[in-house]
Amino acid sequence: MASTVEELTITYTEDGTDIVKELDKEILSKGAWSTIIFRYQEWNRAKGEYGPEKYSIRRYQKRGGEYQQKSKFNISSKDQARTIIAALEKWTAD
Repeated sequence: MASTVEELTITYTEDGTDIVKELDKEILSKGAWSTIIFRYQEWNRAKGEYGPEKYSIRRYQKRGGEYQQKSKFNISSKDQARTIIAALEKWTAD
């Protein structure tokens, strides 16, 4: 496990292949409870290639000097991401 929020990753490797490949991340909050949004792709074994970009918002709690994932919300497509963005822009408009 990671001891700093910067070390946290969504990458998951199995037999030398990144099954989940992290493309980018943004740290939304730091502290005992930290939130990160990840941009990633998943390996499609049947096709032998990476699928479309996906996004995941994850919450971590630091306990005993190590971060542990406590919750996650996966955004499964660019269309779903755009809908979330539009709602947030509407709600936060001045």
